[in-house]
Amino acid sequence: MQSQEEYMRGLKQWLHDTEDVPLEEMAEFFTRRLGDYEEHMSFWAESYRLFAEVLPPGCRKILDLGCGTGLELDQIWQKDPEIEVTGVDLCRDMLDKLSDKHPDRHFTAVCQDYFQYDPGREQWDAAISFESLHHFLPERKRELYRKICRSVKAGGVFILGDYIACCEEEEQLLRAGYWKRRERSALPEDVFVHFDIPLTLEHEKELLREAGFAIEHVLDGDAVIIIGRKGK
Repeated sequence: MQSQEEYMRGLKQWLHDTEDVPLEEMAEFFTRRLGDYEEHMSFWAESYRLFAEVLPPGCRKILDLGCGTGLELDQIWQKDPEIEVTGVDLCRDMLDKLSDKHPDRHFTAVCQDYFQYDPGREQWDAAISFESLHHFLPERKRELYRKICRSVKAGGVFILGDYIACCEEEEQLLRAGYWKRRERSALPEDVFVHFDIPLTLEHEKELLREAGFAIEHVLDGDAVIIIGRKGK
């Protein structure tokens, strides 16, 4: 198993080797890779399975933020095909592929920036997000998590499966790389770009607690899965 020291050495080398690679706008990044996206994401197969397993029984309405082609939903609907899902994603092509895969499911596709999407108040039994939110700064996530907490029913959950920084050094290193590339980029400041800026587990949990979620469980696998519950 790779040590943290080896991992950080490899990360620093990757940042050096790719420092001149231009940033890509988020939706365009995923549209270009749609053909082999699901094969690429098969690395997370066990995490998708666990993600579906930890969804509390009795959930009827779910909000999926950054749903992509619905790999987590493949597993959730396998357990319960009657669950109603609203999926929010920037990439129309991915939403279309998800809808084509599951034409007989209760699915509503919303092609929108989920920071701008209005999820309502106390509408959902659960909100979920898998491998999406590590692309955004904590300031944005803080407001989003508060909005999610307002939108989930009392006693409902937010299940976050994501890339988590191994240490503060990784968190700071990637954020510095993000800003350096962002400053060189010709993309406007309000355009989302595909670059990883994960938080440490403690910083991620802190944001969730600030939003009103009690951290109920953390599963540490290929993706870290955090289950936060809203008070009743």
